[in-house]
Amino acid sequence: MFIHIFTFRWKPEATEALKQRAATDILAFQGVIPGLLETNIGNNISPRGGGYTFTGLMKFTDQAAYEAYAIHPIHMALLEWLIPLVEPLEIDFEI
Repeated sequence: MFIHIFTFRWKPEATEALKQRAATDILAFQGVIPGLLETNIGNNISPRGGGYTFTGLMKFTDQAAYEAYAIHPIHMALLEWLIPLVEPLEIDFEI
């Protein structure tokens, strides 16, 4: 299994509507992206979160499935409008 964890610090121009759109779009990957087993998102409530407030965890069957997701057209469409609004941090590992 391959785990992909991401978290965002939102830039000031990110509206609440855009934050909700990000959540909706990410959850919509479930059942569409081959090899994506589970998608979880939520607000980071850690007092040591460093300003990263939006967090997600995705489980893939393996690293190959994750790599296919990374270049999948619906993921690329999300990144096109989302990347200008966030300072992202990602952690990936295999279990």
